Amino acid sequence: MSRVVHFEIPIDNPERAIGFYQGIFGWEIDKWDGPEDYWLVKTGEGGEVGINGGFMRRQQPGQGVCNTIGVGSVDEYAQKVEGAGGKVVVPRMAIPGVGYLIYCQDTEGNVFGLFETDETAQTS
Repeated sequence: MSRVVHFEIPIDNPERAIGFYQGIFGWEIDKWDGPEDYWLVKTGEGGEVGINGGFMRRQQPGQGVCNTIGVGSVDEYAQKVEGAGGKVVVPRMAIPGVGYLIYCQDTEGNVFGLFETDETAQTS
């Protein structure tokens, strides 16, 4: 069974969003050292129930929170999604040293991510 492993919250103003979530929930939020503006969000300690996530700059008006599901193969699950009436909206991309990610849309119009762990992942 595949589980939700990560969430992404779209933001317009990083300082305001970080202050809000740190102030209310005490989350640890650190800027990711990558090619895009992204902030890693730690919501609790490793032994606690729950998941961590990230903040990303809002890409479009009305963009909602996106949950990412861990799978063994993003390519295999992309086929399953399309076979069930969904679609891939952002093709497979490498997150160097972490894995591969795609974004899909379900039959209700909701966007979700699929993530495959692969520490050898590299961008071309």
